[in-house]
Amino acid sequence: MELTELSMLELAAKLAAGEVSSVEATRACLARVAQVDGQVKAFLRLDEKGALAAAEASDARRKAGNPASPLDGVPIGLKDIFLTEGVETTCGSRILQGFVPPYDATVVRLLKEAGLPVLGKLNMDEFAMGSSNEGSAYGPTHNPWRLDRTPGGSSGGSAAAVAAREVFGALGTDTGGSIRQPAAFTNLVGLKPTYGRVSRYGVIAYASSLDQVGPMTRTVADTAELLQLIARHDPLDSTSAPTEAPDYRADLESGVRGMRLGVPREYFINGMDPDVESTVREAMKAYERLGATLVDVSLPHTKYALATYYLLAPAEASSNLARYDGVRYGVRAKDARGLREMYGQTRERGFGAEVKRRIMLGTYALSAGYYDAYYVHAQKVRTLIREDFSRAFAQVDAILSPTSPVVAFKLGDKVDDPLAMYLMDVFTLPCNLAGLPGLSLPCGFTKKSMPIGLQILGKPFDEARLLRIARAFEREHDFHRRFAPL
Repeated sequence: MELTELSMLELAAKLAAGEVSSVEATRACLARVAQVDGQVKAFLRLDEKGALAAAEASDARRKAGNPASPLDGVPIGLKDIFLTEGVETTCGSRILQGFVPPYDATVVRLLKEAGLPVLGKLNMDEFAMGSSNEGSAYGPTHNPWRLDRTPGGSSGGSAAAVAAREVFGALGTDTGGSIRQPAAFTNLVGLKPTYGRVSRYGVIAYASSLDQVGPMTRTVADTAELLQLIARHDPLDSTSAPTEAPDYRADLESGVRGMRLGVPREYFINGMDPDVESTVREAMKAYERLGATLVDVSLPHTKYALATYYLLAPAEASSNLARYDGVRYGVRAKDARGLREMYGQTRERGFGAEVKRRIMLGTYALSAGYYDAYYVHAQKVRTLIREDFSRAFAQVDAILSPTSPVVAFKLGDKVDDPLAMYLMDVFTLPCNLAGLPGLSLPCGFTKKSMPIGLQILGKPFDEARLLRIARAFEREHDFHRRFAPL
């Protein structure tokens, strides 16, 4: 087995035993990037010098018997949405081209303190607005399973880098499915924690009431260990929950016997890929064989979730992205005559088509005369969606569904049809509206060998149970051990 084919914890065990060094692992990742990233295009920029320096420091700590964490020395990648001191951070947009942050996002600081070398910044849909990575100002990322397909979005670069074995794990963000959908498209485990579980300080904002940071890895145990490092209360983030995270690996192997797992009828719809539906239903039957009981549940307001999301998220984006005006950071229109013209030209040249579309949608929804009819009404429906989940969780321990109605589609297929693109998140975004944790788990493949993801949704701050449920399935199947044929 090649070094880069190891899981994060498998590599950590070899580092602890002295069988391999962090410098060797980091150089293996850099060599893999040089070998395949010309085809995958997952990385926007590498920090080779910084990663090797961190690896050398990790090896010194391990030699002295003082590892900073169980994952000390394991190379990782970061979605280009996290402020990273001294490394250009663009959020996939031309408007932030050349922006070098003076400090680290809290999650980046935590990873560095835990000793993980950061290999570089990964491609993404501009400002996290997209489901295919085609919205990046720097070109699309390609799916390692089939290079003419999307890796999903907006964390497509993170998914592709892990699936292509360029890094051992990565961080992404999830506003409406941007961790879980790419994970499903690339045969990874992807977790969106409960809103407030992981700090958003230093994460470039899209929709502040929906954004959440989470891990993308090849195994459930890796996801649990990576979450352990970043699930901390942060006084710098006013939405950070003041609760202590449990030990996410303590009950990982406890199984699902006796659990009640909900199957929502609204998550099996006309137009689904037949392979997706049959594979997910087979995965659900596997849980019955493992001792769980499947329970039919209803989430009746799911049919309004897409419309609700595309009122609330653009409204928040309209407010958050007002700061990009060419005055303080990023690009500036230098040939403008006067301040107003400079604002307009900077935003016209700096933002891509999808970002402009969502800013206009959000500005309209917040405008005088429409605020009550659209934004306020959407907030009320959001409450109804949250109450649907609360009633369901009174009956069951977790909810199972497909992660996406389809598998990875061809690049270019939906880029000119925004509504078709938005429908890619129809099963993932209700979780964000309700602030719940959600996980995507590899559960099989289509007849044409494309990955399929099973989504597991849980109660607030119940990530440990989601990981336990996911591990029970993973332990009985080898889907996660199959690598992209790149």
